[in-house]
Amino acid sequence: MSCDTTYIDYLLKEIQREERPVAFMEVCGTHTMAIAKSGIRNLLPPGFKLLSGPGCPVCVTAQGDIDAVIELVRQPQITLVTFGDMMRVPGTHSSLQEERSRGADIRIAYSPLDALEIARKNPDREVVFLGIGFETTAPAVGITVEQAAAEHLSNFAVFSLHKLVPPALEVIFSDPDIKVDGLICPGHVSAVIGIEPYSVLAEKYHKPCVITGFETKDILEGLVMLLRQLHRNRAVAEIQYRRVVKNAGNKVARETLKRVFKPTDARWRGLGLIPASGLELQEEYREFDARCRFAIPYIEDIPIKGCACGDVLTGKITPHDCLLFGKACTPLRPVGPCMVSHEGACAAYYWYTPLKGRD
Repeated sequence: MSCDTTYIDYLLKEIQREERPVAFMEVCGTHTMAIAKSGIRNLLPPGFKLLSGPGCPVCVTAQGDIDAVIELVRQPQITLVTFGDMMRVPGTHSSLQEERSRGADIRIAYSPLDALEIARKNPDREVVFLGIGFETTAPAVGITVEQAAAEHLSNFAVFSLHKLVPPALEVIFSDPDIKVDGLICPGHVSAVIGIEPYSVLAEKYHKPCVITGFETKDILEGLVMLLRQLHRNRAVAEIQYRRVVKNAGNKVARETLKRVFKPTDARWRGLGLIPASGLELQEEYREFDARCRFAIPYIEDIPIKGCACGDVLTGKITPHDCLLFGKACTPLRPVGPCMVSHEGACAAYYWYTPLKGRD
């Protein structure tokens, strides 16, 4: 038996000794998928819940913002560059995939720098990069904007739908309808922002927070660290993922965010409008702001009939509790974004936690 296997067995026994009801929430889509794929939920004692939170950037993008992107690509001069996950996310009446089938110029990229190269090669097109993601991906977009400014690339713009994680966690902790005893904090985001934002939350709401890695051993160790805090009536932020995350995070990445972006109010699916939880371009870079350049309108959120993504993203229900799950809503025919994204809770449950026993 390997040392890792022995240690995992030890961690599981520690967790399985827990007798009182406990609910921890992961707020990272990669954790959501890793927990589902590993089968950890099946090994937990009765009353021990792992809830999926607002950790999937595609999933938390508001319905009205998706509809605004769809309206934008209908303009004939627009070339939209986006990550692949966004293509199949349903808008109210269409999706980017459907719009491309009707002739819209929509291209999939793996980096915002790809969009910059497309703009260089197509000076007669207005190239817009769709900025989706948290503190992890936004710095790369910031560097891309700075490069566009240095080159005076006037046909490049960014539609920023970036989100900041700590304000959303504040909403989670302050909502009396969301019962969470502690947080499994995102490893990738934390590599940028460090431990301080979680320390503030832990002290204010007396809820333990543990920044955790993505291997099965990491997740189990993070759960044990949370349990030990509860047993000792402690509530602090800790780092399990020490091989990647430093206390101070990544100062260079945060400085890039500060130079290029400023916080703005943003809509989140399931959480509503959260003050200072989004990112928009600084005045210095306003010429690259797609919202301003193309006068993109504000579109009200129209709920998708029957879709419970908002409640899934806040841990109020599990995907299995949605009446559409696995029937009207599947990865091939998604009704909501949580079934589309590879980080979505519904997709994770569909592939690794099949629904049993419901007609």
